Amino acid sequence: MPIFPPTMKPSTSNNNIWRIVLPTLGLMAMLTLVGLYLYFFTKEPVAWPSFFSMMAFYILIFLTGAYAATLRESEDTQGFLLAGRQLPLWIAVFTMSATWIGGGYINGTAEYAASSGLVWVQAPWGYALSLIIGGLFFARRMRRYQFQTMLDPLEQRFGKRMAALLFLPALTGEIFWTAAILTALGTTFGTIVGLDTTTSIVLSAAITIAYTALGGLWSVALTDFVQLILLLGGLFLVVPFALSHVGGWDAAWQAYRELYGPAASLLPSRQALGSYYWNWWDYALLLTFGGIAWQVYFQRVLASRDEKTAVRLSILAGVVCLIAAVPAALIGIAGAVADWGILQATAPPNAASTLPWVVRYMTPNWVAILGLGAIAAAVMSSADSSILSASSMAGWNVYRPLFKPNVKPAKLAQLIKRIIWIVGIAATILALKIKSVYELWFLCSDFVYCLLFPPLVCALFDPKANTYGALAGFLVAFILRFGGGDATLGLPIVLPYPMIEDGMVLFPFRTLAMASGLISIIVVSRLTGRWMPARTLQKME
Repeated sequence: MPIFPPTMKPSTSNNNIWRIVLPTLGLMAMLTLVGLYLYFFTKEPVAWPSFFSMMAFYILIFLTGAYAATLRESEDTQGFLLAGRQLPLWIAVFTMSATWIGGGYINGTAEYAASSGLVWVQAPWGYALSLIIGGLFFARRMRRYQFQTMLDPLEQRFGKRMAALLFLPALTGEIFWTAAILTALGTTFGTIVGLDTTTSIVLSAAITIAYTALGGLWSVALTDFVQLILLLGGLFLVVPFALSHVGGWDAAWQAYRELYGPAASLLPSRQALGSYYWNWWDYALLLTFGGIAWQVYFQRVLASRDEKTAVRLSILAGVVCLIAAVPAALIGIAGAVADWGILQATAPPNAASTLPWVVRYMTPNWVAILGLGAIAAAVMSSADSSILSASSMAGWNVYRPLFKPNVKPAKLAQLIKRIIWIVGIAATILALKIKSVYELWFLCSDFVYCLLFPPLVCALFDPKANTYGALAGFLVAFILRFGGGDATLGLPIVLPYPMIEDGMVLFPFRTLAMASGLISIIVVSRLTGRWMPARTLQKME
């Protein structure tokens, strides 16, 4: 099988060679300065073998991204955002899988396996199901109309201003997602290398933003290919060493079941969950259906060669996501039952540090380096995708229709490159201020599930849905969702929901908000159809 599509051959012109060499030399100079700073001006001990290994990894990823930038046939938006719709199945599966298996996915799975029991490790199978459902019901229809972004059907059905309003939860989700995974990398980097969290996050974010702006989706896709291989290899390598420190799998599983009892099972039960039973189902539905309405998902669907490829890549990526969660969960189990005193180490300061703690104290140095590479690969593969996705929607669905409808494709592509830096910096600032990877990771899908999923469903499948219905559904879902408050964002509970314990609503109000928004769109659209006729979807050229 050829590595590149027939129409996407790498160029060997001197101009393209310098487009690879010059940015890479700049990166090497920056990394050298970081190393000199750490050597002469920091008091904290630095694990130099790990540091140099990570620098080599960053250079490899950046080289791949810079090289991929030379593969674009044109500098227009379709070439930059959708790789000319030339992604073959195998590359598409790699980039889709690597995008979902981010730092939040890996670190978060280990965090909750160690702190709450497997019953609360919902995100891996929830997101895997979302990919499979998306492939079966959404991918073919989206690819058939040749949209540029996920917001295009919303713009066609509900208008430019409504699409701009719906862009807000989409943007928020992408920025929160990016911040969560950058935080995961900062925690891991600081534990294993000895580098402080702030420097770790800023350094990784800068490199990720740079190659994303350089090459667009081709850079993201090809770096994802390298990153997914490193990710899976590094994680599966860590597992046997981690389990050997807790007496092997049988002993670890027995101790884990004694520690968590019914909560050690993936299946929900009232015995394991108690008053949190309906809250568990609320999050289960949130993760499953809140994982569909993402530009980061549909960008790969729309970039695939044809409708069949779009469907297949979604289903196959869902299977890969499930496989990748296994080593992370096993690492979490090992971290939960480990006797850190015997390992001559303090216990992890918080559950979010479980994975880096296991990698550092339960594996040899060379395995720890590979494990760190796996986490870095997971983070960068998701961060670049989210940053590109948010910037795509900002340029194509907000700036173009509202401010400059006649903008030339090449100029729009240049604008999106600038937006990539803005979005990336915003996510980096947020990453420096948050604590829990998993909580922010949940919050990403929360907004998308409640506010964005209902209008997307109606735009694609309800021919009578109109602008008034979409606005009514958005407002209803917004009030019901944020009326339940949010501890992560510091929002108080406003509405008198039942089942409130310790300042938290256990009633499934998120699903109520989503379902109410969906029903509101359907009902209001039919009541107002006489004054606001429904628009139809049009195939984009």
